[in-house]
Amino acid sequence: MRFSKTVFMIAGIYGIIVILPGYFTEGRFSALFPPAISHPEFYYGFYGVALAWQVAFLVMARDPVRFRGIIPAAVLEKLSYAGATSALYFAGRLQPLPATFGMVDLLLGILFVTCYVRLGKPAAQAAAGR
Repeated sequence: MRFSKTVFMIAGIYGIIVILPGYFTEGRFSALFPPAISHPEFYYGFYGVALAWQVAFLVMARDPVRFRGIIPAAVLEKLSYAGATSALYFAGRLQPLPATFGMVDLLLGILFVTCYVRLGKPAAQAAAGR
């Protein structure tokens, strides 16, 4: 369980560090990655949902066994972004920097799957006295 706690804590802290500045850098983002953002509701909506997930990871880090049932959704959150950035990069529609963040999410998704497997089913945890 210590492994899972560490993975989710690192994921949450890393995510907050990466996501939070996005709220204050819309103009810079538009300049670095043209064209300019034409639908800010999608931009800020993405950051809001992503930030909420980082908080969820911190909550999950406190008791991974209790929150094991939500780990598949956390895996989906990570792999959907990794898949999207990979597909866009290989289609020539995404620059390397955002694609790199997608690969970090791929790694975290794999670690989340590892946590899910290592934690086992809740009934097995209870029987083992954990």
